[in-house]
Formats: sequence, C-alpha cells, structure tokens
Amino acid sequence: MADPWGDIRRRLATSPAPRIGLPLAGAIILLDQVSKWLVLDKLNFSPEGCLEFQRASGEERIGLANTCGHIEVSPVFDLTMVWNKGVSFGLFGADGPLGRFVLVAFSLLVAGALIAGLLSYGPLKAARRLQAVAFGFIIGGAIGNAIDRVLYGAVVDFLNFSDVYFPYVFNIADVGINLGVAAIILDLLVNDRKPAADR
Repeated sequence: MADPWGDIRRRLATSPAPRIGLPLAGAIILLDQVSKWLVLDKLNFSPEGCLEFQRASGEERIGLANTCGHIEVSPVFDLTMVWNKGVSFGLFGADGPLGRFVLVAFSLLVAGALIAGLLSYGPLKAARRLQAVAFGFIIGGAIGNAIDRVLYGAVVDFLNFSDVYFPYVFNIADVGINLGVAAIILDLLVNDRKPAADR
C-alpha cells in the first residue's frame, strides 16, 4: 500500500527545495499577517466607515467619510490604509462573494501547485535553489492575501510610495509575489546563458 506521507517526508529530507521554499513561505505569511495586524489593531487604520468607504465607488461615496488611516513617514513613504478588492496592486478588482471566492481559489491553487513543485510533484518542479526561493516568495504572498480575502472580503494594503510616482499601495504579500516573479525571471536569464552541461 502506498504511503503518501512517507513519500512527502522522504522528499522533505532529501531535496533542498522544500527546506528552502517552505520556511520562506512561512516567513512571508508571518511578516505579512503581523504587519497587517499592527496596521489594523495597533494603529487602528480601519475604524468604522473605512471599509465601507473603500468598497464604495463613484457616486456611492457621496456622503461617506474617508476614516481610513494615513501617516506620512517620510517625503517618499507613507502608511495609507487601502482595502484592495483585486489582486496585487489592485489589479483585476473583484466585487461580491463570487469574485472573492474566485480570487481565493486561484491563490490557493497557485500556492498548492508551487508547494507540489517544491516537493517535485506535478509539472512545476523547483530543480534549482533560486526556483525554490521564487516558489517560497510566491506561496507566502498568495496565501497571505488569500487570508485577508477570507477574513475581511478584501486585502489590507498600506505601503505607499506614491510620492515617488509609484501609484499603487501594497503590502508584504505583494512584495513576496513580485520578488518571486523576479527570482523566476532571474533564474531563467542565468540558466539560459549556461551551457546545457552546467545546468
């Protein structure tokens, strides 16, 4: 009889990829959720009315007060509360329960496929250390934002560099996802330049 847990334990013990990627994913999730807790709980960046204001659009905002928190930290960086209904950097907004369910399901599917890849299952295998790092960053970011959508119906964004003409407010999970994508691109560039025998 097959022992799937024994096989997973063996892969964890013999391959460096899960030992790199899984702790990194856990660290991203922890940093992301702790930072969001600090913003929501300790700084009280989303008092009553903030979420409603953020969810409203256009004419719906008439008569609603923007109670969301904002702290100017430096000339180039602010903390600004934004409830994001879309994916990273507010792209592809999803209003309503169905849209949120689709985004949560997609995030968990991506994270599951990459976890499988760290364990050398499925088509997306992390064969190199940089790929394991990339997978870990993306897994952590995807799960971090999925947790927000389940808990609040939107993602907590608060890192704001708009004073240097970067128009998006984001969070640590978004940073993880983007670092992961950058690491995948870097891995492709580095390894495409190596002779096949050295890969």
